[in-house]
Amino acid sequence: MAAAFLRWGKVLPLTNTAFRGVGGGGRSLGVSGERTTSRGAIGVPHQNTVRDQASSSSSVESLPGEADVVVVGGGVAGCSVLYHLAKLGLTNTILLEAHQLTAGTTWHTAGLFYRLSSNEVDCMLHGSTMRICLSLEEETGVNPGWINNGSLFLTSRKEDQPRERQQSLEQMMSLSKVFGVESHLLNPAQIKDLHPLLNVNDLQSAVYTPTDGSMDPAGICLALTRAARWAGARVVEGCRVTDITTAETTLGGRKVTEVHTTRGVIKTNVVVNAAGGWSNDIANMVGLQVPLQIYRHGYLVTDSIPGFKVVPNVRNYSGSSYLKPQGEGFTVGVFEVNPVPIDKLSPDFSFGLYEPNWDIFGDMMQTAAIIMPALETVGVKSTIYGPESFTPDGKAIVGDDPNIEGFFHCCGFNSRGMQLSGGCGEQIAKWVVEGRPEIPMFIYDIRRFHPLLCSNRAWILARTHEKLLSHYNIIFPHDEPLAGRRQRCSPLHQVLEDAGAVYQEKQGWERPGWFGTSPAPVQEYDWYGAYGNPICRDLRYYNSLKGGYTFGFPKYHDLIQRECLAAREGAAVFDMSSFGKYYLTGRDAQKVADWVFSADVTRALGTTVYTCMLNHRGGIEADLTVSVCEGGEGTACDPAFQGRGFYLTTGGSTGMYNMSHILKEARTHQWDIQLLEHTEDLAILSVQGPKSRCILQDLTDEDLSNEAFPYTTHKVITLAGHKLRALRISFVGEMGWELHVPSASALAVYKAVMAAGEPLGVANAGFLALDSLSCEKGYRHWNHEIRPDDTPLEAGLTFTCKLNSSTKFLGREAVEAQIKKGFSKKLVTFTLDDPSLPLWGHEGIWRDDELVGHIRRAEYAFTLGRAVCYGYVERLDGGQVTTEYLKTGTWQLEAMLKRHDVTIHLRPPFDPKNLRVKGVYKVPQWPTSTSLVN
Repeated sequence: MAAAFLRWGKVLPLTNTAFRGVGGGGRSLGVSGERTTSRGAIGVPHQNTVRDQASSSSSVESLPGEADVVVVGGGVAGCSVLYHLAKLGLTNTILLEAHQLTAGTTWHTAGLFYRLSSNEVDCMLHGSTMRICLSLEEETGVNPGWINNGSLFLTSRKEDQPRERQQSLEQMMSLSKVFGVESHLLNPAQIKDLHPLLNVNDLQSAVYTPTDGSMDPAGICLALTRAARWAGARVVEGCRVTDITTAETTLGGRKVTEVHTTRGVIKTNVVVNAAGGWSNDIANMVGLQVPLQIYRHGYLVTDSIPGFKVVPNVRNYSGSSYLKPQGEGFTVGVFEVNPVPIDKLSPDFSFGLYEPNWDIFGDMMQTAAIIMPALETVGVKSTIYGPESFTPDGKAIVGDDPNIEGFFHCCGFNSRGMQLSGGCGEQIAKWVVEGRPEIPMFIYDIRRFHPLLCSNRAWILARTHEKLLSHYNIIFPHDEPLAGRRQRCSPLHQVLEDAGAVYQEKQGWERPGWFGTSPAPVQEYDWYGAYGNPICRDLRYYNSLKGGYTFGFPKYHDLIQRECLAAREGAAVFDMSSFGKYYLTGRDAQKVADWVFSADVTRALGTTVYTCMLNHRGGIEADLTVSVCEGGEGTACDPAFQGRGFYLTTGGSTGMYNMSHILKEARTHQWDIQLLEHTEDLAILSVQGPKSRCILQDLTDEDLSNEAFPYTTHKVITLAGHKLRALRISFVGEMGWELHVPSASALAVYKAVMAAGEPLGVANAGFLALDSLSCEKGYRHWNHEIRPDDTPLEAGLTFTCKLNSSTKFLGREAVEAQIKKGFSKKLVTFTLDDPSLPLWGHEGIWRDDELVGHIRRAEYAFTLGRAVCYGYVERLDGGQVTTEYLKTGTWQLEAMLKRHDVTIHLRPPFDPKNLRVKGVYKVPQWPTSTSLVN
């Protein structure tokens, strides 16, 4: 978020009463002010009506009695899903649209398309959409309205941080280059040559992407549905879904059985919810809630401009606006600070619009006229002010729901539906047909949200508001949201805040990012002063975050270093209570564990195992620790159960994803298990460092020696008078223990640990230090170095697979096949030769002037004294990535368009023999030079 917006208001409850003065008094906002009208009459850019004899149904057409898949919603997302299902050979399918195709949001979209992105998943999805768009006319005879006029992304000297804006764009250019996206950095004179109408006096630079453009939503939807219909799929308009029935399955689950409509009932096992603004109406039918908020959002279309010629689309960050050629005029849009939320979209809204907010549109034209003076004298042809769906993190919501088998989400596109529709539709189709998407979709997956958040409408309202108004803000590595905070807090929250913790947010959890020198509490959200809310004057948290608004080292770099060195040289305490904590028990617990965990978990009681969970392709669906245990006295750290069980600890943001994977496999095999969550009632204190044993031994009668309590074991012990489960494991590469403590005892145990450690220099440490230390040691982060499109062989995690046993496990056949075939991609470690520069991830990897991959994760390694990073190298000729290939050649990383020399390591350079976690500190554990580690 841009620093200009970062301010707070007084404490307000997260309810609609915060919107005083909007929509009349303090009332919750509805859909008053609708105007339903024909599209052509008001000058909407895309006036084509989607009618096609081959793909439209008559008003009396009956529905089929059954279908393999029912797609609900005829916007561009639903049409794309239907098309891609047909491309995969699944044609006993039907798309149901309550009105006509493109109704809701699609019909009035501006249709912008750009490929520049800050993450690789978006790059892949945008690329798929473009490929599909460019092939549709030849395939169907329908012109999708593709206009290839390119895009300009502007950097203005009037921005708060013009240098950082340009660096952000350069970072995207370097990443997008890996995916074949052409882009050019232009100076003001070059910008003027390309777009004569722009005022370049205040511009510093621009990125030009010549392959960008725009699409016609009516043409796209017509082409997609025509192709699907030709293949055998059906499209029925004027058919509203009235109910979706489900049946109970095992382990408390349910599955889709029927779709009820105004024209009849369809038996089906799969429903894809692509209903846009009505998605929660459909989700509510099966007892689900989607974290999505509708807002009035729009643009205006100008009259013709004399001397007009086709020019690139423009993204004007300083004005939070965009300009797109439309006919002989322009479409002008903005992401406003005070967008109007809609409580519920009327079922009959279809092709309606709202009365324009002339204050917003007036400001929009004034802002746009600064960058394009010709707008000062041109008239306004039409205003387009319609419903648009936004999500709390600005990413669409896709994938199969963990609670309802056969129910898929494909909605919440945050004004990016056109450019994401092709890629997301393709992945949803693969999800339905093949069981998994082809590319890593976790950042879009519904399971990234905890159910507690999905049902918290006040949280959703606040977070979507902030995300919408900060749509064009710079994305900084250490930025944090301000809205909807303090949803989930550890028992140590207040004592750590008093100690200077600057909190990060993850899945609603507050977790320490780093520790400052004085308290910096998170403030209640003030809506950035919108809707009449006063601006807060307590800027302590804002000023702490502001220190990280840079692509250099943050101002608190030395504080992170201090925490890291405390862990390396003495002891540090990390509050990891946000991690997911589950117990897998029951009659078939061992069967489930053998099948879903790649590592051998038939080991003795008291053993803790690091393992992966794989999919049928051998891709890594999760990594976690599994502690083999038996039933106890019934407390959260020692629950009562019969037989052998497993205590699972997962990453803080992936708990729902991990557990749904286990439940899905258990239901598929009809295994009898219990999977109980204890995330909320167990805290985790991780005490790490050479002096950790000295500190903890003073607090317990349990023998903590290497012989009595070796690495990768766990015990239920009494420490400082409180019962807890102690795991001797580490995520920082040091000797240490994780103390899994019932929440009621957490504060007392923490205070005892800090008091015992004070003479030894124990320090509080946050997740930025944890990230640095784990990256330095080579420990993987799921959804960064390892994802569902990476295998254990490629990621250097073959040791997690029980290939020496005869036990079958999910993904084993794929792993064994890859061992025989070899692999053309490999995760490798790099250290930056220049110690004065940071890396942030997504840098391009060059070998002998060939672009062979990109960095997935990067941190500054304080022990090594330089940045360390991890990325996958792929051979362009498809050959195998061998040790010889890696050890030869000249290696460089491209960061923000500049190449930097790096050293490649076949193993992480810190403690390659893995001695420190075992308590061995007698020999140096990291190299003194940057030579290649063999």
